Amino acid sequence: MPIYEYAPTSGHCEKCNGGFEVIQRLADAKLTSCPSCGQPCERRISKVALGGTWSLSESKIRQSGLTQYKKVDKGVYERTAGAGGPEHLFRN
Repeated sequence: MPIYEYAPTSGHCEKCNGGFEVIQRLADAKLTSCPSCGQPCERRISKVALGGTWSLSESKIRQSGLTQYKKVDKGVYERTAGAGGPEHLFRN
């Protein structure tokens, strides 16, 4: 099961130290509030951890049905592989 990273939408919380991780099934709904403090939260985009020293090529990412984004500017990410999700992501 994947590990999802969440952070409070306010940006800071003493109890969850600005974020927390949850092991969830792909079919599980996103959390909307922090289980420790109850503040509204959002799921964050994070890297996939792969064992070993290899990484997936863009063609393998595409074939696996995954999507890859690369940072192109401060808070701006561009889709470089895969068809899922928007062409660009904008984060604060």
